[in-house]
Amino acid sequence: MDFYANEGKSVTIRAGGRTYARHAIKTHFVQVGESYTDLVEKYVLPLWRPGDILSASEKVIALCQGRIVTEDQVRPGFWARLLARFVHQTPAGPGMGLPVKMQFAINHCGLPAVLRAAVCAGFDKLRGVHGTFYDMLDGEVRGLDGFYGRDIPEYAHMGIRIPSEPDRVCDEIYQKTGVVMMIVDANDLTAELLGKSGQLRDWTDGELLALIADNPAGQDRQLTPFILIREAREDEYICEEK
Repeated sequence: MDFYANEGKSVTIRAGGRTYARHAIKTHFVQVGESYTDLVEKYVLPLWRPGDILSASEKVIALCQGRIVTEDQVRPGFWARLLARFVHQTPAGPGMGLPVKMQFAINHCGLPAVLRAAVCAGFDKLRGVHGTFYDMLDGEVRGLDGFYGRDIPEYAHMGIRIPSEPDRVCDEIYQKTGVVMMIVDANDLTAELLGKSGQLRDWTDGELLALIADNPAGQDRQLTPFILIREAREDEYICEEK
C-alpha cells in the first residue's frame, strides 16, 4: 500500500536509527458515543499487518466515551474571567485563555489550587519558564480540548476531556481486533502519551512519541485521528499529500 501524509507533513520519519512510514487514516466526523472498536475495525483493520503500531488521537477516544462538557455545565465566574486574561497563548490555541476552560480548571481542581498555580506561573514567566500552571494542576486541565471553533466549528460550544483509563482502552482494542496501539494528546508544539497496549511495554514513552514527533495527524479539520505506523523500506512507500 502507499502511505499518505496530511498537507505539510511527511510520510516518513527517522526514530531510533530506523525509518518509519506513517499513514494518516481518514474517517468520518466522529460523534459522541460512537464505538472506538467499530472505528478501528472499519478504518484500521483493512490496512493493518503484524508489527504495525496505531497512534490514536485522544480526542476520538474521549468522544466515544462521552467525555465531554458543555458551556451550560461550565459557566465562567469572576475568577475565571480574570485569570484567563493573563494566560500566555500559543499557536496551538488559546488554552486556558478561554474563561470557560479556566472555569473548568476551577471546578475540577478548586479555586485555591488554581490561584496558587496562577501565582507560581506568573513568577516563572518572568524567568522565561512556561507551563507551570498546567504542571501544578491535574492532567485533566492540560488535556481539556474544544470550546474553540476556529478549525472545527462543532467544538465551539463543547469541551472534550482526556480519555478515561487509556491503557485499558488500548488493551481492549487489542483483545477485540489484534491492533496494537497508543493514545496520544498531540499538537504541533507538544505531544503526550496517555496510554499504550501491553504489547508496547518494551517501548519507552519517548521512543513511541518519536514516531509522531511532527504530529502527522495535524490539528485542524483533517479528520485523520488514526495514524498507522510501519517500519519502512525506502522502495516501499510513495510520499504524497492527502
